[in-house]
Amino acid sequence: MSPAAPVSASVVAPVIVLSPVPGRAVALAEVPDPTFAQAIVGPGAAIDPPRGVVDAIAPISGTLLKVFPHAYVIVSPDGLGVLVHLGIDTVELHGEGFTLRAQQGDHVSAGDIIVTWDVSAIEATGRNPIVPVIILEQKAENITLADAVTAGAQLESGDVFLTVTR
Repeated sequence: MSPAAPVSASVVAPVIVLSPVPGRAVALAEVPDPTFAQAIVGPGAAIDPPRGVVDAIAPISGTLLKVFPHAYVIVSPDGLGVLVHLGIDTVELHGEGFTLRAQQGDHVSAGDIIVTWDVSAIEATGRNPIVPVIILEQKAENITLADAVTAGAQLESGDVFLTVTR
């Protein structure tokens, strides 16, 4: 007879969050919008994308809880929410420069294309195309940025961006 396994409070496996776009990793504090820079929405980091037409992918597998041309939220099967916001003040563009590739309620896998957007066109409107990636309803201490992110390195879509432990 083997000893009983210790009982633990519901431990959830760490979630790896992928970079939704290519570009240079940027600290959240450097995002030129206080709502993101002060982590009011939640902790995370950002990416300065290359200019041109870019596909924004799902950083985790899950359900598209909210989808707008300029932003989307994916919730993992265990309830982790990730917000990807394509540019600053881009809601004011009413979808111009963005093409949705998925719909609210869709089940997506990490790496699936969610939005295709014209970063150069967004920048031409005077808006900053930086992409905050925010972990919703989590504490900063639960987030571990990938080494490349803390170093401000160039990332490809699908590179490990951060890990969430809960």
